[in-house]
Amino acid sequence: MTVKQLSLPELVEECGRLGVVNVGLWREPVQEYGLEATAKLVRDAGLTVTTLCRGGFLTAIDPDERARALDDNRRAVDEAAALGTDTLVLVSGGLPAGSKDLHGARERIADALTVLGPYAEEHGVKLAIEPLHPMFASDRCVVSTLAQALDLAERFPARQVGVTVDTYHIWWDDNAPAQIARAGAGGRIHTFQLADWITPLPAGVLTGRGQIGDGSVDMREWLGYVEAAGYTGAVEVELFNDQLWARDGRELLAETAARFVEHAG
Repeated sequence: MTVKQLSLPELVEECGRLGVVNVGLWREPVQEYGLEATAKLVRDAGLTVTTLCRGGFLTAIDPDERARALDDNRRAVDEAAALGTDTLVLVSGGLPAGSKDLHGARERIADALTVLGPYAEEHGVKLAIEPLHPMFASDRCVVSTLAQALDLAERFPARQVGVTVDTYHIWWDDNAPAQIARAGAGGRIHTFQLADWITPLPAGVLTGRGQIGDGSVDMREWLGYVEAAGYTGAVEVELFNDQLWARDGRELLAETAARFVEHAG
């Protein structure tokens, strides 16, 4: 998503040129290019797909909507398995229209995971609940802290459900380092993502994720927390930013790789 202006073949080519061996994919471009074609593309290039994003949106009240959400998440698990990744990132969903019941929404996520956790395990995939910054609680994700994410995940085996640690969403939370240690002790850090916090936020806020090194987050500090918690997996950079997307994608990918080395390598 960091360089969504590149086609998948262009992305794979540039990763090869830069020596990038891991890539996190999003469902939309994979579906557009074709699932089997994407799997072959990355496999032939020697790329490892670290995660697939995203499943989730599990907070609906209407039974038909809930059934459709479960079906879509089963498809997402199938797609992750076909791509060779063992991790599907979940953005849990916001409040249904007219609802103010955060607790009820979180319980419906747990209900859905009762179905999806075993299904994912059967397909060799782990679910990674991603807490999003509280500004997204109403419309995108009622899970706002790592503590809340772990409270949900720990109802299930770690081989089924864990968490995503994303600097953009948790850097402000004084309790987050302790929760990272908690997640690590339980083997539940399923992926770790970097993005910087820059202000002012753009209208709509969703595309406000900053290039690493441009904002307020100490990337090495957070990398230290996850490493101390025992995490040894890949580190992803995930940026949503209209100004970055307006640039040449090859240039942006090279810059991002260089920033990673400078601020987190």
